[in-house]
Amino acid sequence: MANSVAADLVDFLNASPTAFHAVEEAKRRLKSAGYEQILEREDWKLKAGKKYYFTRNYSTIVAFAIGKKYVAGNGFQIVGAHTDSPCLKLKPVSKVSKGGYLEVGVQTYGGGLWHTWFDRDLTVAGRMIIREQKEGSESYSHKLVKIGEPIMRIPTLAIHLDREVNDGFKVNKHVHLVPVLATLIKAELNKVAAENGFVDGGITTDAKKSTGRTSSGHQKHHSVLLQLLANEVGCEPDDICDFELQACDTQPSIIAGAMKEFVFSGRLDNLCMSFCSLKALVDATSSESSLDNETGVRMVALFDHEEVGSDSAQGAGSPVMFDALSRITGTFSSDLKLVTKAIQRSFLVSADMAHALHPNYMDKHEENHQPKLHGGLVIKHNANQRYATNAVTSFIFREIAARHKLPIQDFVVRNDMPCGSTIGPILASGLGIRTVDVGAPQLSMHSIREMCAVDDVRHSYEHFKSFFEEFSYLDTKITVDA
Repeated sequence: MANSVAADLVDFLNASPTAFHAVEEAKRRLKSAGYEQILEREDWKLKAGKKYYFTRNYSTIVAFAIGKKYVAGNGFQIVGAHTDSPCLKLKPVSKVSKGGYLEVGVQTYGGGLWHTWFDRDLTVAGRMIIREQKEGSESYSHKLVKIGEPIMRIPTLAIHLDREVNDGFKVNKHVHLVPVLATLIKAELNKVAAENGFVDGGITTDAKKSTGRTSSGHQKHHSVLLQLLANEVGCEPDDICDFELQACDTQPSIIAGAMKEFVFSGRLDNLCMSFCSLKALVDATSSESSLDNETGVRMVALFDHEEVGSDSAQGAGSPVMFDALSRITGTFSSDLKLVTKAIQRSFLVSADMAHALHPNYMDKHEENHQPKLHGGLVIKHNANQRYATNAVTSFIFREIAARHKLPIQDFVVRNDMPCGSTIGPILASGLGIRTVDVGAPQLSMHSIREMCAVDDVRHSYEHFKSFFEEFSYLDTKITVDA
């Protein structure tokens, strides 16, 4: 069982090089499980016992299943995670030429371990806006793209030219972190060949179509890059109106280790929690009778932009969660007061990966709070509200674990170290919803290549699935503000 869930995670990771692709893969899985797409810009006609999802910006996705016994004012059981990870994003003008090389200008996104991006075989992926001709008029489409093979690299400097590098490799993010795409002489030779009808490898660098129209993109980005992108989606370079692209490692995600106990991959933070929550929701709503006795709404919300503070139209700091809760409630009743009632009956699991104890840096963890790989989900605590967990919310999550004999761990950061945060405090304070912060333990967080344990993937999936199936009943047994 553990390996089958982890193998499914690996498939999800390999299909999701960017937040856009993660949403696309989530959509595919939800559709195949009978979830119906709805649009925020249209009216919603929802029914009890049915399953739905919507996307925002194609980088945030919210899916939910309405219990057959649901009435307006009943609560929501939600697992929230995020689709984005630290990465290098292409600049609006990415065309860089230095020392006979064609390079690609990038911005750092989030707090990455940037030294891990050197000497990796990189490609690009993301979304593009494509100009199309339909019925004699122009229209514009959104298309996802990933170039399959390695096309660029950030080479390190030879130790002979920097003898002190092993005493501390300090990256200048502006100067050093620029991927090499090609050499200028090779690109120019290829351009001449293309103009004479001889193209090496199908790559054309000519900046003009047969129409003679010149694209402004050729002044902003290297023609060879635009041609590679155009080849991938089957258009002309001049039809690429704009894009949001990022550098990606080409090494696939795998199950590895001497005992096949680990997952080695990029973007485990936080696609691992996104996958586990999504799979849990799908499997907790898969049978005909899954929702027969459900009085609430089971929901997964996967947000973009957590790594940079969540302050965007599609981040957890936006109204997207409140919009979803209020529109679902409002579909079943016009009484606006029921939204507040519903929120007070709801519960959010903020799921974001946790810091496992590192065997080579034991002193970085507080003595009594050292999460281990294979040890199950980690409940995160912070007295200064960097995490939203409290005694009530941790008890609820811990009780579900006890009922299913699932392992559970606790984490508190050392008092002499800063504490990270999650979407948990943002949503807890913005909505007033009860929240627990949890996450599967991992190593190498924010590296281009991270690792977690196969067993913890299964533990997380089973814990979330049990939460969806049992929270409504368990909540009736808890008294706090009476």
